[in-house]
Amino acid sequence: MVPLPSNESADDRYERLVSSITDYAIFMLDSEGIVSSWNAGAQRFKGYAAAEIIGKHFSVFYTLEDRAAGVPSLALERAVRDGHVEMEGWRLRKDAAQFWAHVAIDPIRNDAGAVIGFAKVTHDISERRATQRALEDAREAMFQSQKMYALGQLTSGVAHDFNNLLAIITGSLEMLQEGAQAPQAEYVDMAMNAAERGGTLIKQLLAFARGEDVEPSAVDVVSVVQGLLNVLRRAVGPAIHVEHDLATNLPAVLVDPSQLNTALLNLVINARDAMPDGGTLKISASLAPGDRVVLAVEDTGIGMDAATLEHATRPFFTTKKADKGTGLGLAMVQGMAERSGGSLTLSSTPGKGTVVSLALPFAAPPTPSAR
Repeated sequence: MVPLPSNESADDRYERLVSSITDYAIFMLDSEGIVSSWNAGAQRFKGYAAAEIIGKHFSVFYTLEDRAAGVPSLALERAVRDGHVEMEGWRLRKDAAQFWAHVAIDPIRNDAGAVIGFAKVTHDISERRATQRALEDAREAMFQSQKMYALGQLTSGVAHDFNNLLAIITGSLEMLQEGAQAPQAEYVDMAMNAAERGGTLIKQLLAFARGEDVEPSAVDVVSVVQGLLNVLRRAVGPAIHVEHDLATNLPAVLVDPSQLNTALLNLVINARDAMPDGGTLKISASLAPGDRVVLAVEDTGIGMDAATLEHATRPFFTTKKADKGTGLGLAMVQGMAERSGGSLTLSSTPGKGTVVSLALPFAAPPTPSAR
């Protein structure tokens, strides 16, 4: 080991040590949050040379949202109050790129106990956070797979007996309907609707949990939409204006035609329910990169916030009333798209509406004229 110069003080050695660290950004702030020192790690993480940043307020490292919320000053206040503060969040580099950081702040006091500055240590943990999120996603996928397997086993075990019971119930209700008078007739109709929903739910559970047999064939999306337009207009009612924008000469897609019909009806019903006071529903079909045809359903309804959008395709997730939805519609549409080799995407803005897009693969390479 090379001996240190005999005339170097402990403070000099400490400063030289801190300055040479590159894995952590270590720097000092004055009592107002102005940067007063800068090490090599800070320059590496944040992109500023010492001459560029010393003398500036440390809030420049925070996002605009955090600055508007007063996060930098709150961090210093907590450090003073508690003697130490640690937090994680997005921070900005000189080029405005964001990274996920773990931050620790300690107040520095003089002999009288007054705060004269702060020591701040920042570590870039973006990679660790990405690894953790990937692990969480894998666990969630495994959990969903196990849940669907258990659901399939349970549903297949009770579906036959349940359908037999429903057949008896609906048969009896049909007999009662023939001679029922008000107000009893209303209750009989309600019971019949409930029985029909029970049958539909069992079918949806079986289809979703076990996966329907897919019989893909070459399907003309435009013909499917045009063939269903009258049915869809009746389904949404007069308060909703239905528009369509269907490109010409689209290649056929490879999909199960009955499942595509069901998926389109599901999306239109969801759009209707999102516009209780009326609005506009638009169905479009167009070409997309990657040899795909995109079938999109757009509404001008209540829309979804980010949290709702994130969960919208999960099984049994619904914002509708208990008698209005099972929470399987979007999940089934997504399953159909993925089994066909395609995908489903959602975009939504609260108060402005939602767009659901199905990207489906070509049945065969398109001819030049089709492009």
